Amino acid sequence: MLKGIPDIISPELLKILHEMGHGDDLVIGDANYPAASNAQRLVRCDGHGVPVILDAILQLFPLDCYVEIPVALMQVVPGDPTVPEIQAEIRSVVSKYEERGDTAIEYLERFDFYERAKQAYAIVATTEKKLYGCMLIKKGVIK
Repeated sequence: MLKGIPDIISPELLKILHEMGHGDDLVIGDANYPAASNAQRLVRCDGHGVPVILDAILQLFPLDCYVEIPVALMQVVPGDPTVPEIQAEIRSVVSKYEERGDTAIEYLERFDFYERAKQAYAIVATTEKKLYGCMLIKKGVIK
């Protein structure tokens, strides 16, 4: 047990976050994301949703200030009537820790997201059931 570490951050996830370097990407995937088949390193966070995991991670993990857009969300697939309400929750969490707010977030087409995610340092698999909750965050430097 350590002080100041959110309880939701497992020892395995803490190790991954610590190992990551400046510019490394981390995927936080929802329940439908093919995490196991795409991960170089996989951390399971079953029983938790994306916004709560993101909030805990951003308490420890600086977003990259040397890139224009350190956060990526998956775009809604054309023709899909889903209204991705979870993305508003994600934007709210990002804005809590990132002074650039929404301008620090881009939206990637589904397969572009998958390709970029395959290169990520690690994938955090959640059991988030809201659609379009997948995201990428780029680690910054500790100042």
